[in-house]
Amino acid sequence: MDEEELRIPLFPLHTVLYPGGPLPLRVFEPRYLDMVSTCLRHGTGLGICLIRSGNETGPAATTYDIGTLSTITYWHMGHDGLLGITVRGQQRFRIISEQVQANQLTVATVALLPNEPECDIPAEYLPLADLLRQMIEQIGHHYDGIIKKYGDASWVSCRLAELLPISLAQKQLLLQLDDARDRLARLGGIVEQLGIR
Repeated sequence: MDEEELRIPLFPLHTVLYPGGPLPLRVFEPRYLDMVSTCLRHGTGLGICLIRSGNETGPAATTYDIGTLSTITYWHMGHDGLLGITVRGQQRFRIISEQVQANQLTVATVALLPNEPECDIPAEYLPLADLLRQMIEQIGHHYDGIIKKYGDASWVSCRLAELLPISLAQKQLLLQLDDARDRLARLGGIVEQLGIR
């Protein structure tokens, strides 16, 4: 099956977004304010990518090739004059080509990667679902409007990957995995190393 291609603006960040996950952001650079305005006006998405080299501000950063297409689910203007938005991850993509515009906004042609099918969590990883439930109950509000799927290996593995205190390189590696059970297996090892109960 051919991969669907899209042309989208990229938002390079020092964070990793997974399909189904929320990400609150504060936007202040003119190029990203324009990007958000365009996305809201046309109902289009933007790509969240982890920075490989460079910074979130200034000249366009270099990113990893695998990122997540997201849509803006909420926006507000803060008292400090900064735009606050929340995006929700929709689907992973692979960058095919990219072009840096004069304002340093990167626009990319991307191939959408298939979303993982829902599948039951193997019994040995059920404690990870319990751990995730505790974490979401404690840190809560960003997940209030999201349907919880504690029995789905993909949903649980993505939420744990975004919430656990692990390196960005580890989070990117987990994003790039195509199999939820493989992600759960790796997360099980990480949780053990971290000594989290």
